[in-house]
Amino acid sequence: MIKRCSKCVIPETHETIIFDKAGVCNICRQHELKKEKIDWPAKEKELVELIEQYRGKYDYDCIIPFSGGKDSTFTLYHLVKKYKVKPLVVSYDHHFYRPKTIQNVDRTIRALGVDFLKFQTDWQVVKKTMRESFIRKGDFCWHCHTGIFAYPMQIAVKYNVPLVFWGEPSAEYTSYYGYGENEEVDEKRFNMWINLGITADDMSGMINVPLAELDGFRYPSYKQLSAIKCRSVCLGSYIPWDVKKQSELIMSELGWEGDVVEGVPPGYSYEKVECMLTGMRDYIKFIKRGYARVSHLSSIDIRNNRLTRAEAEKLIAEYEGKRPQTLDLFLKMIDMREDEFNRIALSHAVSPYKHDFAKTATGNRLYDQDVWDWRDL
Repeated sequence: MIKRCSKCVIPETHETIIFDKAGVCNICRQHELKKEKIDWPAKEKELVELIEQYRGKYDYDCIIPFSGGKDSTFTLYHLVKKYKVKPLVVSYDHHFYRPKTIQNVDRTIRALGVDFLKFQTDWQVVKKTMRESFIRKGDFCWHCHTGIFAYPMQIAVKYNVPLVFWGEPSAEYTSYYGYGENEEVDEKRFNMWINLGITADDMSGMINVPLAELDGFRYPSYKQLSAIKCRSVCLGSYIPWDVKKQSELIMSELGWEGDVVEGVPPGYSYEKVECMLTGMRDYIKFIKRGYARVSHLSSIDIRNNRLTRAEAEKLIAEYEGKRPQTLDLFLKMIDMREDEFNRIALSHAVSPYKHDFAKTATGNRLYDQDVWDWRDL
């Protein structure tokens, strides 16, 4: 058995977690700070002042990185509707957007009347990075992590738009930063927990691909960002973040639609709907750490008094840790046998959790998986 927080259900294998004498995790304590100590009206005033520093001085007031998921959609909606910013919306396409997400993106961009820039890297190169980062780090999403965070910053430099707005702060889920800090989405943060400790230069040598083909994954230099006096911040550092309320808002105001996600209960149909391989990512996490997305989501609801710990434990037992049916597709993508996949995933396990494949049930097939176009794997 792995130890879990006495308040929420996040276990000891979670990154950055510490328990106090009462058995409560530091992330729960951060949320108490968020609710009780942060002067949110003062924070919003800071937000307004920040926006006004940049408004009308460049071709765009800011850049908003955008996936079409709940957080980036709310961020775009909130900044455009409430603060009347003129953004350049920038999307790194990781190759795994689901059909409904593509529809959500089109609907949102048209409804808000904003300029939209999307970039997608070479699929053959992406497959190589997926295999390599999974072998080395137990995480096949290196290209996604680095592309999502590096490419919008490159665009900030190229278009001379020095203000970048992200969505939720990392303090919602981890303790790399706390709610009492000003979290800048900078190179330090990128190297600390975004790129898995692998730079584009590193990956180039690992997969024997010219560095120019990995240019979209390179974070701009400090000199480049300093030259435009870039600020890269989280909207959630200035307003209290609540994914459930925000999801309801974009559904009612933009017609944004949730979806069925592998391994996620129906009550969380707003969560990580944009990616075909969400179930795969969660399965690997469960093999390594003994928990996955249901623990994370139900813990948020516990902290917001929407769920009891007993209810959360029931959801975890029913939904978490099942072998996703997208595993077969994933193995074909990276040219790997399942026994090899299991061995590699286990090599990245975080003590004291020990996964038992003999007790692993199989999850349900996604309704839209048959229409995904993966003929050229």
